[in-house]
Amino acid sequence: ESLKRLLVGAVQRLSGTGGDPVVQLQTNFGGGKTHSLIALYHLFSGKAPAELPGVELVLKEAGVRTLPQVRRVVLVGNRLSPGNPVTKPDGTVVRTLWGEMAWQLGRAAVGNGAEAYAVLADEDREGISPGSEKLARLFERYGPALVLIDEWVAYARQIYGKEGLPAGSFDANMTFAQSLTEAARAAKNALVVASIPASDIEIGGEGGRAALERIQNVFSRVESVWKPATSTESFEIVRRRLFQPISDFAARDAVCRAFAEMYQNNRAEFPPECREANYEERLRSAYPIHPEFFDRLYEDWSTLDRFQRTRGVLRLMAAIIHELWLRQDGSLLIMPGLTPLDSPPVRFEIIRYLPEGWSAVIDRDIDGTNSRPLHLDSGNPNLGRYSDCRRVARTVFIGS
Repeated sequence: ESLKRLLVGAVQRLSGTGGDPVVQLQTNFGGGKTHSLIALYHLFSGKAPAELPGVELVLKEAGVRTLPQVRRVVLVGNRLSPGNPVTKPDGTVVRTLWGEMAWQLGRAAVGNGAEAYAVLADEDREGISPGSEKLARLFERYGPALVLIDEWVAYARQIYGKEGLPAGSFDANMTFAQSLTEAARAAKNALVVASIPASDIEIGGEGGRAALERIQNVFSRVESVWKPATSTESFEIVRRRLFQPISDFAARDAVCRAFAEMYQNNRAEFPPECREANYEERLRSAYPIHPEFFDRLYEDWSTLDRFQRTRGVLRLMAAIIHELWLRQDGSLLIMPGLTPLDSPPVRFEIIRYLPEGWSAVIDRDIDGTNSRPLHLDSGNPNLGRYSDCRRVARTVFIGS
C-alpha cells in the first residue's frame, strides 16, 4: 500500500497534476527503502505501462492515462568518492553531488551531460552549493526530473570535519540538501526521493549522526510521509518467499477457525486481541505461521540495530522452516514454541543479532541436550498442560 501511494504521488508530481516534491524514505534495515527506489526507477524507464504489471492501476489512481517522459538521476553515496573527481565519457570532470546531478540530468534529457553541467560548472569547481533558484531553472529546462538519492549519509560522513576536498565542505553539502528540496518544490516538475538510514549501524559515527540530523531537518520542512510495509503485508511477503501458493484453502480455514474458537472459548487465558473479530483473518493472512510469531519479530526483534526487519525475518524463518521440514514436524501452525534452538543454523541466526554470551544462556536455560527445560520434561512426565517445558522456554525467549 505504501509503495502504491509513493508511485501514485510520483506520477502525479511528474505529470504536473499534484503530488509531493520531496519524499524521505527512512526505516531500519529491510524496511523497503531500496525496493521503493528501484520501483520508481523502473516506473519511469520509458516502457509502456502494459510492460510493467500493476502500473495501469497506478495510472488510474493517479488520474492520468500515460506516463510522462522523465529524466532520471541516480546518486548513490557509497559509489561516489568525495576526494576523487570523475572524468565522464565526454571529458567533463565532475567533483560534487550537484555537478553529478546536473551531468546526469543533461545526458538523460538531451544526450549531452556537458551542456547541463555547464549551468553549475563554477559551483562544481569551487565546491560551493548552487542556490535553489539556479537548481529550479535547471529542473525546468531539463525536466521532468526524478532525483533518487541513496546512502546520502554515507557520503556526507566522509567529508565531516574535512576541508579542501573536491566534493566541497560538509556545510556546502548540507546547504545543497536545502537548496535541492526548495528547488524541487519550486520547479513543479521535479521529484526528489532520498533514502535515509534509521539504525546506528547504517548511520556510522559522529559524522553520520551530524549528517542525518541536518538532512532530516531540511527534509522535514517539505517532505511527504512514507511508511514501510505494514505488518500484515509483511506476513504476505514472507509467506510468498518461503512457501508455495496455498492450494488447500479448506484446510487453512479449518485450522484458523479452530485456533480462533479456542481463543474465544478460553478468554481468560489469552490476550484480548486474540478475541477480536478480525483475529481469524490475521491467522489466515499469516498461515502457516502464527501471527504472534510475526508480531514478536517485527515489533520486538526489529528494534535491534542488526536485525534487518523483513530481510531478517526471512533469514530466520527460512532456517526455522528448513529444520522443521527435516524433522517432519506436523504442527498445524509454526509458533514461537516450535523454534528449534537446538539446531545450529537456527541458533546462529538468532544469536547473530545479540551480544556475545547468549549461546551459553540458550544451552543452559532454553534448549539443547543439557538444558534445564529438557531435564524438567524428562524427569516430570506428568506436568500436564505444561508437559513440554522447552516449548514454554522457547516462547518466553522469543517474546522477551
